[in-house]
Amino acid sequence: MPKDFAIEELTIDDMQALLRSGELNVRDLTQAYLSRIEAIDRSGPGLNAIITVNPLALQEADRLDAKFATSGELSGPLHGVPVVVKDQVETKDMMTTFGSIAQDGYQPRDDATVIKKLKAAGAIILAKTALPDFASSWFGFCSKLGETKNPYVLAHDPGGSSSGTAAAVAANLALVGVGEDTGGSIRLPASFCNLVGVRVTPGLISRDGMSPLVVFQDTAGPMARTVKDAAKLLDSMVGYDPKDEYTTAALIAGHKGSYVEATENASLRGTRLGVVRNAFGTDDNPDAAAVNRVMADALNAAREAGAELIDVEIPDLMEHILETSLYLSHSRYDINRFLASRDNMPIKSLEEIKEKKYYDPSLDLLEAIFEGPEHPEDDPEYFRKLAARDNFQRLVVGIVAQHNLDGLVFPCTQILPPSKQAVRDGKHEVLSFPTNTLIASQTWMPSICLPAGFSEEGLPVGMELVVLPYHEPSLFRLGYAFEQATQYRKAPEYKD
Repeated sequence: MPKDFAIEELTIDDMQALLRSGELNVRDLTQAYLSRIEAIDRSGPGLNAIITVNPLALQEADRLDAKFATSGELSGPLHGVPVVVKDQVETKDMMTTFGSIAQDGYQPRDDATVIKKLKAAGAIILAKTALPDFASSWFGFCSKLGETKNPYVLAHDPGGSSSGTAAAVAANLALVGVGEDTGGSIRLPASFCNLVGVRVTPGLISRDGMSPLVVFQDTAGPMARTVKDAAKLLDSMVGYDPKDEYTTAALIAGHKGSYVEATENASLRGTRLGVVRNAFGTDDNPDAAAVNRVMADALNAAREAGAELIDVEIPDLMEHILETSLYLSHSRYDINRFLASRDNMPIKSLEEIKEKKYYDPSLDLLEAIFEGPEHPEDDPEYFRKLAARDNFQRLVVGIVAQHNLDGLVFPCTQILPPSKQAVRDGKHEVLSFPTNTLIASQTWMPSICLPAGFSEEGLPVGMELVVLPYHEPSLFRLGYAFEQATQYRKAPEYKD
């Protein structure tokens, strides 16, 4: 390993260049991340982001090093890349808990499709990360592990439900990470942790082996410190899978080549971005005012880089979000169906989990899901709400068309990351939390969260960029251009 080697803010390109030059090997890299997990996650700041470390990680690193020594070629586009994965995704070599103490000790019989694809690309699954039970919250409270901290201000929340992946990648405990997003569970924690987080059009990535929340709205996705690393990770995740009928979307999208190619020669010059003004909070709220100040600077930087900003509004935005919300209609059925499909699952129903109180009591959405209908069709409003989603999508896509926009932008959330104490005290509930990530989720549109800067207290703020369905290359083109023009990403610092 080079004497001046710094693991902080390492990128996939830089790491693989060191591998090719012989200055670094995968074992040393993997050991460096494992040591960092011990120093920062298990002790020191005690982020509490990692549930399970892969006991075979160093063995896999040795296999990759031996293969490279023999062939002189990297084994795939993610050769040697240590990845942390939200513990919502099944892994046969590691316990998978879905964040739930009720499923402690569950050992899947097979890897999820996305895990198989990452391994085939040469990645090392380094560890499984914390999440609120069954991905049911915006906040980092997990009955299996406890509370996950925000790496930037430890007394604040890292966001959820991909809380552990966000905290781990932000704190440089791995090169990149995999999260899952139903209503914003990649993008909200990416915003709270100064990361890039990508939600694709649902179905581009197989959900085989991933516990659901709203099955047709769920998607895995990359979380990274740079747009290019997120694109590299996504390249190895997408594709049709006969185990998930929704992945016909990957065929419809018909993306050719690499998402990384979309970053080449990317520029904001001449682009038209619609700033959704009614997605901003009011300055009467100090937290919202702080977000608005950061966003104003970020938008000004985009303008200086050549973007044309057009103020737009989504009429009756909150009414559309409420009308198209299906968590209380769908989640109980989807989760129960998944649990019952595993013959070795410790507890096979939410009803038993509720009865035995095997969940974190701060999870207000999960408690509401317990009381949801046994089947979505039992909700008399279900089909009306489902149809309302098409109307919502047409409305938002129509705004893009009417103004000839390349994308829509707004803050990922209208307020700063809340303190852990405020969440414990019940000051924030999931269904009323002022997040804008639901716009893309409930219109089935792809979006990316990009670092947009920091508040005066040092809390991260993220900007969300939304494009038309199946236009993921545009996400990376615009996202990379914004990132290069602003460079808002920075690592957290810990004092001795």
